[in-house]
Amino acid sequence: MILTILGGGGFRVPLVYEAVAAARDRVPVDEVVLLDDDPDRLAVMADVLRQVGGHGQAAGGAYTAGAPRVRATTDLDEALTGADVIFSAVRVGGTAGRTRDERVALGEGLLGQETVGPGGLAYALRTVPEVDRIAARIAELAPRAWTISFTNPASIVTEAMRARLGDRVVGICDTPISLVRRALRAVGLDARAFDRGDVTIDYAGLNHLGWLRGIRAGGEDLLPALLADDAALGGLEEARLMGAGWLRALRAVPNEYLYYYDFTREAVAGIAAQESTRGEFLLGQQARFYEAAAAEPGRAAELWRTALAEREATYMATEREAQQAGERAEEDLGGGYHEVAVDLMAALLGGEEHRMILDVANTGADGQPLVAGLPADAVVEVPVHVDGEGVHPLPVERPLEPAMLARVQAVKASERLVIEAARTRSPQTAWLAFGMHPLVDSAEVARRLVDAYL
Repeated sequence: MILTILGGGGFRVPLVYEAVAAARDRVPVDEVVLLDDDPDRLAVMADVLRQVGGHGQAAGGAYTAGAPRVRATTDLDEALTGADVIFSAVRVGGTAGRTRDERVALGEGLLGQETVGPGGLAYALRTVPEVDRIAARIAELAPRAWTISFTNPASIVTEAMRARLGDRVVGICDTPISLVRRALRAVGLDARAFDRGDVTIDYAGLNHLGWLRGIRAGGEDLLPALLADDAALGGLEEARLMGAGWLRALRAVPNEYLYYYDFTREAVAGIAAQESTRGEFLLGQQARFYEAAAAEPGRAAELWRTALAEREATYMATEREAQQAGERAEEDLGGGYHEVAVDLMAALLGGEEHRMILDVANTGADGQPLVAGLPADAVVEVPVHVDGEGVHPLPVERPLEPAMLARVQAVKASERLVIEAARTRSPQTAWLAFGMHPLVDSAEVARRLVDAYL
């Protein structure tokens, strides 16, 4: 089985490789193909993967251990040919592009963030044409492959790729399932009770814009008791970040990225007060890592682990500091999107069955929208059941509350406009996309944003 990783020179690729290597009894991947347009970064990541896999190469190119062999290429068609699963983790414009996205928005007094608000729309403008090109080549060269998209902004990118790939592409993010697992631990249940189907959960929204509205076990909704329990809420990153009182007002646990919508002024002030944005921090850190690893290739994996620990420990540090939320819990360090990807592969290709939260089309088994009030072909983030037959969205228990739906509708409208703008290269449509977003408060500012980003 061949797994191809698009964006294979990216910093977090070893997390995927380690997870796949550890799960070879569940997902028998024989070869991992890395694609990147930067040969220097690609060479560093190939070194890291070969070292974390615990093997070297013997004469003739054969690998000496059981971990998947690694092949690197800068040719898209070569990377796609023969692939069974394709992980799309491209970052068009690199981390330097991210820093520009952040700074342009902050210069207008708006949120400067990678995926939420104007920064996310700017990221999408330059990413959609590239993922359209990639999807067309996948459809031609690997039409039966499953494409698992990590690429942000996930709702927009997954929706764009569906135009060519349909249900063979799904978007994944670790924040909603991490939220659910924290909530399950907080009510005294096993963190993977939902994965196994032992409980049902009511979660709905878009990527980085969703809410956990219910946890049902034995016919009882456990969420109201959790929201009333200060001690239990103290274990939730979301409650520490946004406050137990706000969660009680919502009668839900919001995805941590709702902080940027619900506490926008605090978020902007906190980011603007820092010497560097998150993108600038990562740009400098990664530059140092890749330079050091290229100079000492034998230490590539060691250097990567050190840089990874620093990266994870500082995730949303500015936001936590602004809200006096304290340090992240140890179990929240390290992320989990790579583990979600392995579970997804194990279900699609390995005969397992899993429940998870994925970015899929808003169409239920009855053909009706899962999230009422959104188009059936829009990409939403909802619970699904995955098996060898594919990804099956589970019914959303009840409509979103009006205030939640209004925000989701506004953001989805903006997302669809930005896809159109990227494909038609229309500055006017891009202006509409930015001007209609809830985190852009002026049409004139939206025009300036578009001029700066384009």
